[in-house]
Amino acid sequence: MARTKDFDENEVLSKAIQVFWCKGYNATSMQDLVDALGISRSSLYDTYTDKHTLFIKALERYQREGNQQIQEIADQNDLAKNTIIKLLKLTISESACVKEQKGCFMLNAEVEVAPHDAEVNKIVWTNDQYMENIFCQVIKKGQASGELKNKQDAGALARFIFNAVKGMRVTAKSSPDRSIFDDIIKLTVSVLG
Repeated sequence: MARTKDFDENEVLSKAIQVFWCKGYNATSMQDLVDALGISRSSLYDTYTDKHTLFIKALERYQREGNQQIQEIADQNDLAKNTIIKLLKLTISESACVKEQKGCFMLNAEVEVAPHDAEVNKIVWTNDQYMENIFCQVIKKGQASGELKNKQDAGALARFIFNAVKGMRVTAKSSPDRSIFDDIIKLTVSVLG
């Protein structure tokens, strides 16, 4: 008969996200996880098998939660520029407004783990495509309504904006100065015309 878990898996994954986000994958030990998650080493292994599996589950949860916030903003019936500004500000609120200056968990995984791990690379690539598609849809809507004057390929513009997102996420690891991000957002949106 299977044992029931004596812990809340959602709570454990939330804590795991924070540990991996702050320390990085390679610097996080199993003891760090046991200490932070508040579960026994045997429960950790029984549920997740190893650190890598826990990392994947944490990254997937982070992705789902982030995509839900992004979709909620994209689904609002707002002007295209306003939607893009809200999406860019969401990046700042997540990455730059934290004392630890830990940046973005997904971007950290992309830089540290994805080059050497096909499973993480696939999660990151899927996340990137999702973000680009959201920006592309918003841009197409703005171009069709005449709000956005730049008629360049919406996909190319979406990649440009998403590249600005990634740049802001990297900058957030070293600078808490909000005015830097306000300047980047203003200039990025100005490209749309």
